[in-house]
Amino acid sequence: MNNQSHYIYLRGLRQVDHTVFCVSKGQKTYKDPITGKSLPYSSGQQVKHSILDELSRELVENRAPVTFNWTLTNKDGRPGREEGEVWSACDPTFADQLIGGWMKASSKGSEGVTIKRRSPLSVSALRPLHSSLAGIAAEQGTFDRSDHPEQHVIRVTDDNGVVVRSEDALKLLKSANLSLVLRKFLPEDQVGSRAWGLFVVDVAIDLSTLFSVSLTQFDPELSEDSIIDLQKKGWRENNTGTRLVCPKVRRDQIIPALAHSLLQWRITSNQSRTFSLQNTLAIAISDNANKVGVAIRADLSEEQEWRAEPVVDRLDGSSVFVALTAKGCIRGVDATADALEQAEQELVSRMSNYDYDA
Repeated sequence: MNNQSHYIYLRGLRQVDHTVFCVSKGQKTYKDPITGKSLPYSSGQQVKHSILDELSRELVENRAPVTFNWTLTNKDGRPGREEGEVWSACDPTFADQLIGGWMKASSKGSEGVTIKRRSPLSVSALRPLHSSLAGIAAEQGTFDRSDHPEQHVIRVTDDNGVVVRSEDALKLLKSANLSLVLRKFLPEDQVGSRAWGLFVVDVAIDLSTLFSVSLTQFDPELSEDSIIDLQKKGWRENNTGTRLVCPKVRRDQIIPALAHSLLQWRITSNQSRTFSLQNTLAIAISDNANKVGVAIRADLSEEQEWRAEPVVDRLDGSSVFVALTAKGCIRGVDATADALEQAEQELVSRMSNYDYDA
């Protein structure tokens, strides 16, 4: 009987300073069910995308291509276009596909079946450690130069678009008690709010599927032709003949890069004016999900209602690594300068020692 754990659980604690996680429609928020307070977050999908971006950079490999299908139409003599299904490469030789998963739906009217692989990484949202330890701050921005008159150029035209001489414009404005020096603020959806505080993210790594794909054709992860192609590239069946396992030489390439990416990812959609280092303060790793939740947590204050303090505990059954930056946020922590490097090595060891052929 195989008693090895099939999962690695990881919790990371990060410090976020006046930044934004999503820029398309401003900062995402959710309402805390206890306090009713609006809190910022980054979705698990966005975090996972950032991890895969970092993985590709660390491996110095391109991410798998995505195919966008279009059909050109001609209805009643009028040319047009229709967008079809978006195709994933469904190719585990690409690291981001092997780790990130894929889906390729069968087209309408096709006799084919949908090909899908669930990612071996389950990633939570990046959310506040506690409602009192994070929040959002409103911000306004301006693009005018009214505070530097020599840089604030004013051009005046009449109703016909003819430029009016400065002295004539000034005379008219003075008689009407008007001014053309008006503050120009950016729309709220372009500036909006900024996130700050202590945030946690949880990741579960399913080792039983991390470096293998299913061979079943009842709910297929690969087509039969793809399975044959992988076998030609050195992928071999596991001991039970149910999965196709990635060659060890490739696993040895991906494991250290994945360990690095799980700790060093950065949300890549940040705007430059809202950049935050998002320092990692602490990492907890275990094969028991409850252990990482206890190791990095918030305890309610006895003096102030609904106030909490961050806590990092070293407990049996979990490995906890605390960076020096945590000493500015958490009382009494024992931190080391090489904490993140040690955490990477812990992940590498756990992933390398798993029996993927079982």
